[in-house]
Amino acid sequence: MNVLLIGSGGREHALAWKMGQSPTLGKLYAAPGNPGISRHAEAAGIDPADHGAVIGFCAQHAIDLVVIGPEAPLVAGLADDLRAAGIAVFGPGRAAAQLEGSKGFTKDLCAEHGIPTAAYVRVEDTAAGLAALDRFGLPVVIKADGLAAGKGVVIADTRAEAEASVAAAGGPLVIEEYLAGEEASLFALTDGRAVIAFGSAQDHKRVGDGDTGPNTGGMGAYSPARVLTPELEARAMAEIVIPTVAALADAGTPFVGVLYAGLMLTAQGPKLIEYNARFGDPETQVLMPRFAGDLVALFHACATGRLDQIAAPALTGDVALTVVLAANGYPGTPATGGAIAGLDAAEAGGALVFHAGTRMTADGLVAAGGRVLAVTATGGSVAEAQARAYAAVAQIDFPTGFCRRDIGWREAAREAAA
Repeated sequence: MNVLLIGSGGREHALAWKMGQSPTLGKLYAAPGNPGISRHAEAAGIDPADHGAVIGFCAQHAIDLVVIGPEAPLVAGLADDLRAAGIAVFGPGRAAAQLEGSKGFTKDLCAEHGIPTAAYVRVEDTAAGLAALDRFGLPVVIKADGLAAGKGVVIADTRAEAEASVAAAGGPLVIEEYLAGEEASLFALTDGRAVIAFGSAQDHKRVGDGDTGPNTGGMGAYSPARVLTPELEARAMAEIVIPTVAALADAGTPFVGVLYAGLMLTAQGPKLIEYNARFGDPETQVLMPRFAGDLVALFHACATGRLDQIAAPALTGDVALTVVLAANGYPGTPATGGAIAGLDAAEAGGALVFHAGTRMTADGLVAAGGRVLAVTATGGSVAEAQARAYAAVAQIDFPTGFCRRDIGWREAAREAAA
């Protein structure tokens, strides 16, 4: 099969790397791609925002499957336009992608269908948001309603911080009760009706060691998230993921693709924090090294309504851990243009270096975004994968970048105590 991959980040590099190993793959194209993706795919030379150009490229190059990586094209309805042209797509249409495009939409769906989540209020402006704070204790969670690249959430510990966050965000907003517990990410594949689990991970959102500082798009992750035990995963699938897929199907807006459930593991059981309508970044960089099957065939089964006709995906028992190297200043204004070297040395020991925000110039590779690289390693334990990943990081010369030094710290501590 010929495949067109939409996207340019670390998630898409990991998908391209794994799809490149698929025995059913013919030719892989990417739009727009990045220097890392170019090792596995040919650049399509089209703008993913130009839906007509994407459809035309698919016709000209006999594309059998389009895989949409990031959320923005999904919310913009690219999958709908491709399906209308008769092209198979891995990714939800605009209506189903509201699960990520509108936090308010998701909260209302949960309320209607009894899906466990935090108590919430939707507000349209600052005045309503300030008034709604009286309903909640502290800490309180304030979320921008639309897409925010993983950075639209504030956990306010004081009333003054909450009021400032509401005023800064304006509206519309979702204000939620704070859920206590440990977070985990659960991924599920669906063709609109059939649903299968596709692994777990734990992301590290805060910019600083010890989970300090502002939220980012993710500074690292590991998989599997053992805190999400088989019993808790089964509950999350039965109580959260499967009812969501059924609700969207019954509404005539089936979700096709990967549904990423951000969960809080509370004393009462798993509760939904939020959904993403695509694979996570950097979670994809730890899921793909653990997946042992044919990714192209699996995605095509989702896209063509045949998920119940193929074997359930198998993930290895290894632990995978990834460390994100970000440009100085991230998650604020990143220092772009910094030179990067040493990637071959980093991969020589068996690690994988996925490009997230890079650009190739006449002088070599440079940083071109906030999150720049994701360095992934595997091992028999979190501690082993962690040591291998940081050994690879040490081989990379990126003077204008930084990383957290404690990715996987919770699980590594549990391993040490066991």
